[in-house]
Amino acid sequence: MKSRRTKYIISVRKRIGNWTLVAIGVLLAAFGLKGFLLPNGFIDGGVTGLSLLANHISRSGNMEIPVSIWLILFNIPFVLIGVKQIGRRFAYNTLIAVVALALVIYFFTFPVITDDKLLIAIFGGFFLGAGIGLAMRGGCVLDGTEIIAVYINKRSVFSIGDIILLINVAIFCLAAFVLSIEAALYSILTYLSASKTVDFIIQGIEEYTGVTIVSARSREIREAIIHELGRGVTIYKGERGYGNNHYDEKDIDIIFTVVTRLEVTKIKEVVKMIDRKAFIVMNVITETNGGIIKRRPLH
Repeated sequence: MKSRRTKYIISVRKRIGNWTLVAIGVLLAAFGLKGFLLPNGFIDGGVTGLSLLANHISRSGNMEIPVSIWLILFNIPFVLIGVKQIGRRFAYNTLIAVVALALVIYFFTFPVITDDKLLIAIFGGFFLGAGIGLAMRGGCVLDGTEIIAVYINKRSVFSIGDIILLINVAIFCLAAFVLSIEAALYSILTYLSASKTVDFIIQGIEEYTGVTIVSARSREIREAIIHELGRGVTIYKGERGYGNNHYDEKDIDIIFTVVTRLEVTKIKEVVKMIDRKAFIVMNVITETNGGIIKRRPLH
């Protein structure tokens, strides 16, 4: 009974934490849009960019349709696709977040911060990207582009990154035709600023590196990593192949550990002090969960 109640409390806390991130994300994204991009005619990539572009086109005609309406209309098909591609809860959370963003943009007033085009592109993208990133950390998206990218990816030879790039190239080409080439170029800068901010929010400050070490002195290296770096290690049972100009079929322990990029130099020094002939392979890791390693901020 106590265990069930504990699980319930943890679940409630997690949901509150997630929705807090989404709420902050919605406010930041709305500030980026109304405080920077909308007043100056800049757009972003994805569904948000399409919504801003549609708003500009409608404004040029006789009847302006608010960007809030476009955000909901353009995102609804992607939310429906998301039900099958990702899951009902994700799609439901995304719909709530998109509607919340639309309502905040429609009803809230934000001060126009600057009319400097470079600052608008950089900081408009920064606040919009921060909002999108926090919403993703909370378990939903404010822009349905990645959902359609996942959908197309399963039915084509293109990667998700390629699909998102192609969609955004089409949007910016349309922006160059509808707005101006200069506006399209600044909008590309906005998109780059937003996408890098999203990466920063999602992945955190630290980037992790997987380190594989092959050495005859694996026990000493393992103990040094544990005691000097405070990292956990995994041992693979392996067999040597070819070394010292002849075939070597001796059994050997292969060490695998994960460190931050700030610790890469340190672990190489530790290994080389024990065995200068140790074979070290490193590869970038985008995500870690569990184990003896620092948790990412806001996770």
